[in-house]
Amino acid sequence: MQTTGHDTRPATEPIRIIAVDDHSLLRSALCELINTEPDLHVVADVDTSKGLGDLIERTRAQVILLDVEMPDHDAPAVVSELTERFPDLHVLMLTMYHEPQLVQELIARGARGYLHKSVPRESLLLAIRNAAAQALNITIAVPRSGISESVFSETKQTLSPREREVLVHAAAALSNRQISSKLRITEGTVKRHLRNIFEKLGAVSRIDAVNKAVDAQLIRRP
Repeated sequence: MQTTGHDTRPATEPIRIIAVDDHSLLRSALCELINTEPDLHVVADVDTSKGLGDLIERTRAQVILLDVEMPDHDAPAVVSELTERFPDLHVLMLTMYHEPQLVQELIARGARGYLHKSVPRESLLLAIRNAAAQALNITIAVPRSGISESVFSETKQTLSPREREVLVHAAAALSNRQISSKLRITEGTVKRHLRNIFEKLGAVSRIDAVNKAVDAQLIRRP
């Protein structure tokens, strides 16, 4: 594992990134590519997702580039754990595979992007910058033959079990604070779930999200 010391950069601090990939040559090349950009900075690179939460705390990372396939690594579980623990963290998945069901599950669990390792350099850098800027769009970049258009529409309409719980409570007119208390999660996590819900459903308000979820039979009206 390689980490930098405490960052004493100016106010316009680069986006702090952790690269997680068990292939050392690939990881090194990825870090070199990113560090040539003045607004991006790899604060750590590791070959395992074990202990990743503590590393994020130490480095104050904003974006994680996470390999899907690694030994002793359950990608969906790791994404859930990280996004629950760090509501403002942005997880981008890197992979050599493009399985539609896996894409849907990872996005539903909070991943902000799913990129094939063959994507152009510009696509990767744009995905990192969009994620760090908290852009509402989710980046999915895979070979054209690897995923059908129907997968994108299905992903948009898929709510995770936790997102459904949040939306059910929102439908009952509970505030973010009340929802966080009910579900024993932070208010920031509630806000993140609501942002994801709005994006997936194309909603502009809580009422709009509830109406669209009911129409799509994702939740029942209270």
